[in-house]
Amino acid sequence: MSRPKITKAIITAAGFGSRFLPITKTFPKEMLPIIDKPIIQYLVEECAEAQIEEVIIVVSPTEVAKFEDYFNGSATNIRTLMIRQGKLDRWDKVEQLFKLPKITIMPQDDSLPYGNGRPVLTAKDLVINDPAFVILFGDDLVLSQVAAVKQIVDDFVAKPCDGVLAVQEVPASEVERYGIVKLKKGSQVQVEAVIEKPKRASAPSHLASYGRYVLTPKIFRYLKPKSLGLDGELWLQDANDKVAKRGNLRVKVVDGEWMTTGDPLRYMKAHINFMLADEKYGPGLKSWLKDIKL
Repeated sequence: MSRPKITKAIITAAGFGSRFLPITKTFPKEMLPIIDKPIIQYLVEECAEAQIEEVIIVVSPTEVAKFEDYFNGSATNIRTLMIRQGKLDRWDKVEQLFKLPKITIMPQDDSLPYGNGRPVLTAKDLVINDPAFVILFGDDLVLSQVAAVKQIVDDFVAKPCDGVLAVQEVPASEVERYGIVKLKKGSQVQVEAVIEKPKRASAPSHLASYGRYVLTPKIFRYLKPKSLGLDGELWLQDANDKVAKRGNLRVKVVDGEWMTTGDPLRYMKAHINFMLADEKYGPGLKSWLKDIKL
């Protein structure tokens, strides 16, 4: 029996980024920089490492042109200036953009209910005939030697199922922020339930599912416009919970460090961690951190 081939990924990047106002009034949060690349480019590069052939980025309808320009714009004026100044080596990083997988920028269907399931449902017709596909949330980064997307794709391909959720242990104080996984009794990987933002006292574990998923079209049996959950929103994790109860959903503890960029403090922590891990900037940053008094 041939193994399924995963060729498509959906990145959800249609949020308002209200915690970053006023900059996100005109600038998508997913385009904020980590060192010298926007957050979203790191996600696309993860997909490239996993041999994804097409990355579908679902964005706010008003932001389509900005994402199109970043990934597909030629910026010939900058290249001309770099040539004139003898600094064409600086342009090399731009050339890497054009070597990424096919990028499809898709406006979010704002007629659908609000929630993190909305951009996924928006892209349904582009993935419904695929055996499986990847979902990435645009404000989640993973610092790892092997891309998180590749790790969950390899896990799925080795043993196909109804889906694989990337997970990481979080402190008790954090469980109310995320979808928390309950594993089946006696298993370290099989999901019994996924509870969106449970109260600390009722959380079944400290195992948080975050923005890296391999899912199958089965998810769309349960991710529907009228399937609303907490706060009247459309939650992807509610659909995952139903898949777990009726099928075979697994977790994968990714070898790496998951970091969210959902608010300024967590964004800054992620930025510093990525700089520390960078061969070019890490040593200098470490030296500076030792010299300053925090």
